[in-house]
Amino acid sequence: MPSLTLDTPELAEQYDQVSDLQYEHGQYLLRGLALKPGEALLDVGSGTGRLAEYAARHYVGAQGRVVGVDPLPLRIEIARRRQLPQLSFAVARGEDLGRFADGEFDAVLLNSVYHWLPDKAPVLAEVFRVLKPGGRVAISTASRERPHDIQQVLARVLARAGLGRATSSGSTSFRVSHAELARQLEDGGFFIDEIRLRRFPDHFPNVDAVLAFSSASSFGNFLGDFVPEVRERLLPALRHELESLATPSGVLLHRNLHFALARRPA
Repeated sequence: MPSLTLDTPELAEQYDQVSDLQYEHGQYLLRGLALKPGEALLDVGSGTGRLAEYAARHYVGAQGRVVGVDPLPLRIEIARRRQLPQLSFAVARGEDLGRFADGEFDAVLLNSVYHWLPDKAPVLAEVFRVLKPGGRVAISTASRERPHDIQQVLARVLARAGLGRATSSGSTSFRVSHAELARQLEDGGFFIDEIRLRRFPDHFPNVDAVLAFSSASSFGNFLGDFVPEVRERLLPALRHELESLATPSGVLLHRNLHFALARRPA
């Protein structure tokens, strides 16, 4: 189970610097939401607020409203440095959005956060509640049937070490299949407009950049299933495996994400 207590100021600042991949994925979701000036958006799992700020500047405008929530206080501290009158942030979990009224938002965004949620139903219930009738939700999440390349690399390293816990290790622990995501949305009362699997190339300048991104993106949970002595043994093996993939131009890895657009019935 990922821990919310392992984040540090250094990891939070590092994430703000290396989160280009999530930021780019999130822009696909924003285009799908087709936000209009003056609308209200809730960004659940907003992290340091880069995507929320982008939505506030380029979609809803000065007459609109964007609120970002995240359970990690250190990341919300960074997000609050983004000073726009239509933009605000709060520490909150997706399972408890009680600070918001029923039907308060035109759209809700969950970008690269759904795969960290062990129990999806309470989150979807809260999203449904805070959406206006006809309101839209957009989700990007890691794919169970098509693991990221880094997850396959981890699987090989763990298998060689005789550990075999390839599905966890602090790397998007609660992935879903296309069918699971569709069923969860429908069980939550949503009408599904689209679910697509997208494959993205991730270019890292070196192995250190891969490891830094993995640690910051997992808020300290990367290889967090293991005691420190085991982690110290696994990291050199992981580094060796990644170095075998490196070329003079860096390390190329791919990630596979489900992108879902759905709406609350009008």
